[in-house]
Amino acid sequence: MRAAVECGASAVGLVSAMPSGPGVIDEGLIAEIAARVPPAVATFLLTCGQDADSIVGQQRRCRVNTLQLCDRVERGVYAELRARLPGVSIVQVVHVRGEESFDEAVSVAPHADALLLDSGDQSLAVKELGGTGRTHDWRVSRSIVEASPAPVFLAGGLKAENVAEALETVRPFGLDVCSGVRTEGRLDAEKLKRFFAHIV
Repeated sequence: MRAAVECGASAVGLVSAMPSGPGVIDEGLIAEIAARVPPAVATFLLTCGQDADSIVGQQRRCRVNTLQLCDRVERGVYAELRARLPGVSIVQVVHVRGEESFDEAVSVAPHADALLLDSGDQSLAVKELGGTGRTHDWRVSRSIVEASPAPVFLAGGLKAENVAEALETVRPFGLDVCSGVRTEGRLDAEKLKRFFAHIV
């Protein structure tokens, strides 16, 4: 967390239990980290929860200020989360798998504070909800950015070597990086610095 903040990150992603992917940490540790993050830096809880009760429970245990919903949820869940967790932001992940993802993104954007476009696959027997290290079709992402009423973050296979091109092609509000700044499953401070050097 400290390395990301020192490099200039405006948010820290804290990954709770997921069906697959790197970076998962215990909710107790998430709460400890969230409590130590400087006030100007947002704390994102990455959750695979799909019902309001489980998501609300996680937020109350972890005390983050932003929920990153990594799987699809029913439309009514957004309103329930807003009613029960006032002041907590909602970022909905959309896994870009083709042109059909445009319609999904535009339909959920009015219900979220922001979208995050990633490269997972919810249709697999073991869902991929992030951390795949794969890019997706940035042309689809650009069309979503242009149409969405909500700010759009870009994720999926980003690293120092391709982030400048991603920014130029997609023009997102912000970036989310995970596997591109890891070595053997752990955050790599040097990769993180190189990544930030290419987005300044």
